[in-house]
Amino acid sequence: MAAHTKNTHRVSPAMERTGQWIFSQDIPTDIIVQVGEAKFPLHKFILVAKSNYIRRLILESKESDTTRIDLSNIPGGAEIFEKAAKFCYGVNFEITVHNVAALRCAAEYLEMTDEYCDGNLAGRTDDFLIQVALTSLSGAVVVLKSCEDLLPIAEQINIVQRCVELASAKACNEANFPSRSPPNWWTEELSIVDITFFEKIIASMKTRGAKPLTMASAIITYTERALPDLVRDHSGNSIKGTISIDSTTRVHQRDLLDSIVALLPVENQRAIASFPINFLSCLLRAAIFLENDDVCKKQLEKRISAILEHVTVDDLLVLSYTFDGERLFDLESVRRIISGFVEKEKSVSVFNGGDFRDVASTAMLRVAKTVDAYLGEIATIPELSISKFNGIANLLPKNARKVDDDLYRAIDIYLKAHPNLDEIEREKVCSVMDALKLSYEARVHASQNKRLPVQIVLHTLYFDQLQVRSDTNDRTTPDALSMRSQVQADVSLAKENEALRTELLQMKAYISDIQTKNHPGSTSTRISNPKKPTFFSSVSKKLGKLNPFKHGSKDTSHIEEGNEVDLTKPRRRRFSIS
Repeated sequence: MAAHTKNTHRVSPAMERTGQWIFSQDIPTDIIVQVGEAKFPLHKFILVAKSNYIRRLILESKESDTTRIDLSNIPGGAEIFEKAAKFCYGVNFEITVHNVAALRCAAEYLEMTDEYCDGNLAGRTDDFLIQVALTSLSGAVVVLKSCEDLLPIAEQINIVQRCVELASAKACNEANFPSRSPPNWWTEELSIVDITFFEKIIASMKTRGAKPLTMASAIITYTERALPDLVRDHSGNSIKGTISIDSTTRVHQRDLLDSIVALLPVENQRAIASFPINFLSCLLRAAIFLENDDVCKKQLEKRISAILEHVTVDDLLVLSYTFDGERLFDLESVRRIISGFVEKEKSVSVFNGGDFRDVASTAMLRVAKTVDAYLGEIATIPELSISKFNGIANLLPKNARKVDDDLYRAIDIYLKAHPNLDEIEREKVCSVMDALKLSYEARVHASQNKRLPVQIVLHTLYFDQLQVRSDTNDRTTPDALSMRSQVQADVSLAKENEALRTELLQMKAYISDIQTKNHPGSTSTRISNPKKPTFFSSVSKKLGKLNPFKHGSKDTSHIEEGNEVDLTKPRRRRFSIS
């Protein structure tokens, strides 16, 4: 009983409104039209005069006297049926851009066409579409938006396609000849429609020959409005703080992102370059966050690889951090992007008949600097492993870096941020760098850098000496292979010389001690009587020739041999360079 009372109370407003505009209270209503929960008491002969569908329902009814019909499936629901009924009764009501599509669909559903009755509802709504709604971009977009709840009938009677064609034509015209400020106001207009209708508009713009920048502007604005929490603006920034999305919303956004990515051009690099790389980076991070399939992510990675030379460090960092900025993402996407770019450069080099390993292109050099700067930014992350750090650094060929200063800076930052690495681990980190390709300033810094392994420090110390040996006065780098072999030989020699220098100093102290004992009371003793050279003097002369520090602070050739002291011959050593 309570439910019945509630239902009566709910539907009574529709019945009350109907009683206000039916043409005469003297003629009792003979049919009730039910639309959902709303009930409309009306007159058969009024409805039948305009609606062929209602006429057929009454004629085909098995009941001798039909008093109730159900029109719950009418497009637009009870509100639109009420306006259609008013039209049957000749009661004025307002047709607007918001309701014209629903009225036109309802007229089609009720068969209120001009073929059935002159000046019927279908003709009136068509006139409004032509004369008012479809004369402007804003009107066409609003009508198209209203069609989202009128499918499939809105497509069947061609309202959707008419709106799409008009919207695309107006958008292209506004892009080429702006009529008001700001010039891209039309992109905001297009961004209110559903993705399925937006796809139709973009396809229509493409057939009209719209410029890549024009379509890119529309797609970017639409994405920012459709995924505001994931892609905020043209700079690629996103909201701060952790994003929490329920499962239903996540599925919807995942599907939406798939559709947006499918709209991105693939035909040529110029079309791809019309999209800012930071925008593409935001899309890829959103795809990772929403757990889109590999197809979607790889399409984005391919597009970013194609224009990687225009990347900035901030663009790559977008891919590396979560939205809270505190945790590294999986760096595999970054690795695949850089690898894709390198493979593209190899293909171009082969096509042009050159050798990819000989000369690096300008784009490759630019990307190398960006990658090294990127490594410097992520090097401070404690959980970044050596293998991941080296993996990214080694993606680029050796000739991509004219000098390794930027890479050295990244390595130094990594070593400073990971102070607990042992010698072998530090050598592994430094293995991605060629110490012979450091600038003079970088070598000076490296020679005093206590974080570097000894091997790298020795390389930097010997660099200038090798240049002097090669009679190189312009500080150009000698052949890397021969220099590296020579450095390795000299490193071995330096270790032996250092051991001998220590032994000679100990021997000198031993001689001084003996001289002091033989000449008590004297502070110094000079041996002046020359005799036959001893083994000690011959070793000293040989060391003077081999010592790479000769004439330097560690020169030991001035040590005088003792003539009157009988010394035990030290054990024989080899000083060969192999």
